[in-house]
Amino acid sequence: MAFNDLLQQVGGVGRFQQIQVTLVVLPLLLMASHNTLQNFTAAIPPHHCRGYQSPGKSLSYRDWGSKRGRGVSGKGLTQVSEGQPKGREGEPCSPGSSLPDPCPLSPQWDLVCSNRALRQLAQSLYMVGVLLGAMVFGYLADRLGRRKVLILNYLQTAVSGTCAAFAPNFPVYCAFRLLSGMSLASVALNCMTLSLEWMPIHTRACVGTLIGYVYSLGQFLLAGVAYAVPHWRPLQLLVSVPFFAFFIYSWFFIESARWHSSSGRLDLTLKTLQRVAWINGKREEGTKLSMEVLRASLQKELTMGKGQASALELLRCPALRHLFLCLSMLWFATSFAYYGLVMDLQGFGVSIYLIQVIFGAVDLPAKLVGFLVINSLGRRPAQMASLLLAGICILVNGVIPQDQSMVRTSLAVLGKGCLATSFNCIFLYTGELYPTVIRQTGLGMGSTMARVGSIVSPLVGMTAEIYPSVPLFIYGAVPVAASAVTALLPETLGQPLPDTVQDMESRRRGKPRRQQQDQQKQMVPLQASAQENGL
Repeated sequence: MAFNDLLQQVGGVGRFQQIQVTLVVLPLLLMASHNTLQNFTAAIPPHHCRGYQSPGKSLSYRDWGSKRGRGVSGKGLTQVSEGQPKGREGEPCSPGSSLPDPCPLSPQWDLVCSNRALRQLAQSLYMVGVLLGAMVFGYLADRLGRRKVLILNYLQTAVSGTCAAFAPNFPVYCAFRLLSGMSLASVALNCMTLSLEWMPIHTRACVGTLIGYVYSLGQFLLAGVAYAVPHWRPLQLLVSVPFFAFFIYSWFFIESARWHSSSGRLDLTLKTLQRVAWINGKREEGTKLSMEVLRASLQKELTMGKGQASALELLRCPALRHLFLCLSMLWFATSFAYYGLVMDLQGFGVSIYLIQVIFGAVDLPAKLVGFLVINSLGRRPAQMASLLLAGICILVNGVIPQDQSMVRTSLAVLGKGCLATSFNCIFLYTGELYPTVIRQTGLGMGSTMARVGSIVSPLVGMTAEIYPSVPLFIYGAVPVAASAVTALLPETLGQPLPDTVQDMESRRRGKPRRQQQDQQKQMVPLQASAQENGL
C-alpha cells in the first residue's frame, strides 16, 4: 500500500489527476463510433435479389429514399424509376442528397445478395485487429510504458482511419480497418491502466465508471453524427481526424510512476512524483521525497524487475494462471453476447438511428446501478449479477414470438444494458486483480479473449438459418455459465493494487493483518524522513 501513500502525499486526486484523466478518457468518445461504425457505413438498403444467375449484380432499391419520392441506381443496381440521378463512383447517393437514409459502402462494392457475407468479413477483420492489438500493444505497454504506446496508438488510429475513408476498393478498406482495430484496442486498455495507476484506492471505481459513461456518450455521438453525415466516406473521416489532435496533446501526458518503479527506475519515479506534486500545488511535500524514501517504501517493486512482463507468465505461474482462465471466460462471454446484440441493429425493424440512441441511453441508468453495486457490495457481486441478468434477458427473448417486437426490443435493450455494466466492471476488476508488472499484459490478454468472442459472435448468427431463435439461446447461455466463474475470483473492494505475485496470493488467501503490518512498516520511512527534515 506504499504507493497509495505516496500518491496521497503528492496531492491525491489533485489538479494533475483531473487534467490527465480527462485528456486520456476524451478519445473514448470516438471508440463507440469505430466499434459499431459499420452499422451505418455498411448498412444494407431495401433491395431484392434477382436470383442466382447474376450474383453480385442484383441489388434493386425499391424503397431507398421513397419518403422523398426518389429512386436511385448505381454499380450493380437495378434502376426502379426513370430520370433519377446516379451517385458518383457507383454510390447510391450523391453529395448534397437529401435522402433520409445513409449512403453506405454496401452498394458501391456490391456487398449484397451472394456477396453479403463480405460485409461481415470487414467487421470480423476489424475485430481481428482489436485482438492483435490487445496482445501486441498490451505487452509493449508493460515493456515500454503506457504513455509511449498511447502516443503511437493515437497516430495509428488517425492515419489508418483517414486512409480507410479514401480506400479505392474493399480489400484496402478492410486492411485499414484492421489497423484501426489494433490501435483502438490499446487505446482502451492504456486509458484504463494509466488512469488507475495515478489514482488513490478510493477513487478507482469512480474512474472506471467515468470511462464507461464516456463510451456510452460516444454511442449518442455516433447516432447524431451518422444522421447528420449520411455518406460513408465523410463519416469515416469525421470520426478519425480528431485522433490527430489526441496524438498532439498526448505528448504532454506523464508516465505512470508506478510503472517506472516496477521497472526499477527509481530516478524516473522520483522525478515524476515531484513533477506531479508541483502541478498539484504540493511542491513542499514533493521535495521531501528522496531516493532513500522510495527505496524503503517500494522494496517489493524493486525486487521484481522486468522478468514477469510476459504473456507466458500468465500460464507458468499457478496464481496468474487461475486468474487468466477465469477472467478469460468473463471477457469472452461479455463480448460474445454484447456484439451479438449491438451489431444487428437492422434486425429490429425500426430506424437504426433510434435503436442506436436507445442502446446508448440504457447504459446511463445501468452503469449508475452498476457503480453503486461495485462501490458498496463489491466487484464480484456486480460482475456476477450483470452477466446472469443479461443471459436471462437474452434467453427469454428466444422464446418470445417474433411478432411481439416491443417486448423483444425491450428485453434486448435491458440485456444490452447489463452487458455494458459487465464491460465496465470487468475492465476495473481485471486491472485490480493483476499485479503492476504484468497488469497491462493481463488486460491485453483479457481483451484478446473478448475479441475472440466478438469474432465468433457473427458466426453464431448464421445458425438462425436452422431456427431463428438458436442464436439467442447461445448468446444467452454463455453469459449465464460465465457468471458462475466469478465465484472463483477474490474481491478487490477497498484493497490496494497488488505490485507482486506474492501480494496477489496473500490477498487471495485473505491476510488482512499482514497487509496492515506491511503498511505500517512502509509508513515508517516517510515519517522518519519528515522528522529528518525538521517537521
